[in-house]
Amino acid sequence: MQHFTLRQLEYFVACVDHKSIARAAEALNVSQPTISVAIAKLEEQFGVQLLLRHHSHGVTPTANAVKLLQSSRGLLAHAHDLYREAKSTGTSVSGDVKLGSFSTLAPLVLPRLIRELGKDFPGINIKVTEGTQEHLLKALFEGALDLALLYDVELPDGLRCVRLSDRAPYVALPLEHPLARDETVSLFDLADQPMILLDISPSRAYFLGIFTALGLTPRVSYSSPSLELVRGMVGQGLGYSILVTRPQGDFTYDGKKLAIRPLKEDTIGSQMVLASLENLRSTQITKTIEQVALNLMPPTILEAK
Repeated sequence: MQHFTLRQLEYFVACVDHKSIARAAEALNVSQPTISVAIAKLEEQFGVQLLLRHHSHGVTPTANAVKLLQSSRGLLAHAHDLYREAKSTGTSVSGDVKLGSFSTLAPLVLPRLIRELGKDFPGINIKVTEGTQEHLLKALFEGALDLALLYDVELPDGLRCVRLSDRAPYVALPLEHPLARDETVSLFDLADQPMILLDISPSRAYFLGIFTALGLTPRVSYSSPSLELVRGMVGQGLGYSILVTRPQGDFTYDGKKLAIRPLKEDTIGSQMVLASLENLRSTQITKTIEQVALNLMPPTILEAK
């Protein structure tokens, strides 16, 4: 049996996260030699080098270390969860959780989710990260996130996804646009109109794919990774956009009212999900967050206003 310790794993993960033995030692309030000795013993136990030391430039993980990092984080998380369960009465839930969110979903979902969790589970400390899907998935697989709020589009294998809400794509139009008079809008009528594309992965491929499935090619006039900039350009009459995330009120930052209409054609919708790693046991905290999110967000389909 290998006799590495959780403390050694904690030091190893801290060195990777802080990119420096000195900064890891400072964060953990221990001496640098303590961490250096622990890492050396861990490398001896594993039979591989874990860190590359760079003179005056900290440390970087080796390829072997990257392979071990996810499991190390998972083992530490479960050890903390076991400790909390042993200390609790069975009803309290407390501790840190690292929650990521796709950038367009974060302002729509996270404030309400954090508020509800704070009311019923004040012991949960949520550390929020926003980013692109690529960034969030990388962080999940490296163990830097416990959960990620994403759209179920182009997700890789190896994830456990809790479905929160169904979302149908819709068209956002300037209020004075002729098509805004219609109850539903056809993609065939939109194809030759100037399009404002939400240009962030995987949204770009998803929205363009809606047209491609019908043999259409949209005329993209402007594009941006910012949802609010896209909506703002639509509000100023520069074109239409196909979107999924729908902020309340349908007003742009500069006060323009948007016309929101369902698409006439049947299209593939997307699902909002809370994703975690399939091969890691869910902790009591992650289970609690998933349940609160499910209670807050029943399945939602676009309704024209």
